[in-house]
Amino acid sequence: MRSERSVLTGRRALPRLLPAVAVTTALLVGGTPGAAAVPLTTAEPTTTTAPMTGPELAASWTAPLSTRGRYIVDADGNRFKLKAGNWSGVQGTWEGSGDIEDPANHQADQKSNNVPLGLDRVPMARILADFHELGINSIRLPYADAMIRDTTVVPDSALAANPELKGKTPLQVYDAVVEALTDDGFAVILNNHTTTYRFCCSLDGNERWNSSQTTQQWTDNWLFLAERYKSNKRVVGADLRNEVRRDYYDDPNWGWDNEHDLYKAYQEAGNKILEVNPDLLIIMEGINWQGIPQGMFEHGRPTLTPVRNLSNTLIESGKLVYSAHFYGFTGPNHTGATGGWQNGETNDPRYRDLSPEDLIKVIDDQALFVTQAGQHFTAPVWVSEFGTAGRGQSDAKEIDWFHRFTDILVKNDTDFAQWPLVGWTTNGVPNDNWALNHYDSQGRRLGLADGGDWRAADWFKLVNAPGKTGQVAEVDHWYMLDRDQNLSATMRQQSDWSPGNRKGNCPDTARLIAFARSSNRSLCTDANQPAKGDSMWITVVDERYVKTGDWARGRFKLQCPDHHFAVGYSANGPVNRLLCAPSAKPLPTQNRLVWFDRGDNRPAEGGSVGSDWAPGYYKGQCRDDEYLAGVAMAYYAHTGTVLDVLLCRPLT
Repeated sequence: MRSERSVLTGRRALPRLLPAVAVTTALLVGGTPGAAAVPLTTAEPTTTTAPMTGPELAASWTAPLSTRGRYIVDADGNRFKLKAGNWSGVQGTWEGSGDIEDPANHQADQKSNNVPLGLDRVPMARILADFHELGINSIRLPYADAMIRDTTVVPDSALAANPELKGKTPLQVYDAVVEALTDDGFAVILNNHTTTYRFCCSLDGNERWNSSQTTQQWTDNWLFLAERYKSNKRVVGADLRNEVRRDYYDDPNWGWDNEHDLYKAYQEAGNKILEVNPDLLIIMEGINWQGIPQGMFEHGRPTLTPVRNLSNTLIESGKLVYSAHFYGFTGPNHTGATGGWQNGETNDPRYRDLSPEDLIKVIDDQALFVTQAGQHFTAPVWVSEFGTAGRGQSDAKEIDWFHRFTDILVKNDTDFAQWPLVGWTTNGVPNDNWALNHYDSQGRRLGLADGGDWRAADWFKLVNAPGKTGQVAEVDHWYMLDRDQNLSATMRQQSDWSPGNRKGNCPDTARLIAFARSSNRSLCTDANQPAKGDSMWITVVDERYVKTGDWARGRFKLQCPDHHFAVGYSANGPVNRLLCAPSAKPLPTQNRLVWFDRGDNRPAEGGSVGSDWAPGYYKGQCRDDEYLAGVAMAYYAHTGTVLDVLLCRPLT
């Protein structure tokens, strides 16, 4: 949304917020600084690697997608790097004031009529052919929740170049676009961009997933779409929410277990989506902004930093992808606004102001650290929005930022999606010079590859960069459990196995391996995972299976039967139940005790030992070649009953 039209080039008003402070009634969100667009200058077209045709792209990968460590892979286990762009429009383009029918009140004077931009000007087949020429293989397709129940017929004028779509609602047009894209070989990621059709991303009623709607409505909308596209395996992902940020009064948070808890919302909605459509990637974008943007208040852009200590776990292994957005005119603590503190501008550095070394460090600290192997948070990271103005760009810092940022993406072999793909031209000048391809009212293209756009060299450097290809080896995983999380597909289908208690159940492919003392957190793994037997799992409530002597004298013990391993627990205060799964083969019964009553006791090597999954608490962890067979608890006057001993046994 452009809140300060005089300084904008037509790019969306980015992660730029924000709330009022006590002495102001509102803070406007600043947009992209820079000069106004200028007409195209003559230049030779950019030479690129020969793009794939639709049939070639379709033949190059097999749906559905999943993950192996930091990489996304196709159904054959081959790397599928998301080389993507955002085809915007369905999220809405009205900027929130003035006559909604007047294009001047829409983003970049482009009135989308709540369908993907360009359908009024160019046949869809041509738009897709132009996408192929850009070298991309996937499309992030934003939508507003309002689309799902919108029965309004799209005006014929908005579909003039695609008459077969006339008479359809926005959702029906969205259906047709999804089908055309996937038929042409593209992977499609559904992106819940906004709640209403108001263009984003300020104090606009779209700040959170449950702004202007309830969490239940948001979840139900996702379940509707997951079911709707279930048979189309090239619809590969559910990008759960765009740029979650502060509203007038409240910040989103990560793990506070309240109605503003983004971690909890992602966790619960993602698992429900997978129960409807287990083929989808679940894509979770970090927090875009917290705090009041003035020096006297704490403020900043957390992005994925909270994931270091509190990561998500899904019921389906290999379906979690994290995402982040980066723009040069925003910053780790800068809203991106201009016009002084009254408009939400801060004096913090923007990303484009950072030195090369500092930019690399900040991008890693805010997002790319997630790709570190063997941690509880390890997952692919998709930079699902980045970009800058092309033709007409006069800001040397923005140009330098784009050079350096695309170099970072290349060096780290990072999945990406540029914002946006499609825009309009008026009298030969792009309305939105952030778009890669522009079309005039006659359907003539002014594209990235047509010459005159300084970004072309950086773009084709990015899409043609060398990186990991071919088969990706299977990897071991370590999963966090926090508070009340039933992540076992088996147990989710059963009646409540421990009524009235919080439960932590590992995914069905994993087992318990670690606990934190006096905390609600534990760790699961599938490293060296033994196969489960066919019999039902056992709930242990007392010491009846303790047959090897008092291995933790004076403590209350819960021990699995022999040849069973722990896969879950329940708690009401202290742990009071242990859930044990049978092994398909006999397991060794030699005991090793892991005491963590006076400090951490974790193996020096192995899974997730290079990260802190329960800050401030002592942690006990079995080795990767062991299984957890029991736990013991003691009463302390200052803390109550706490779990502080693990019974670990070898797997072989």
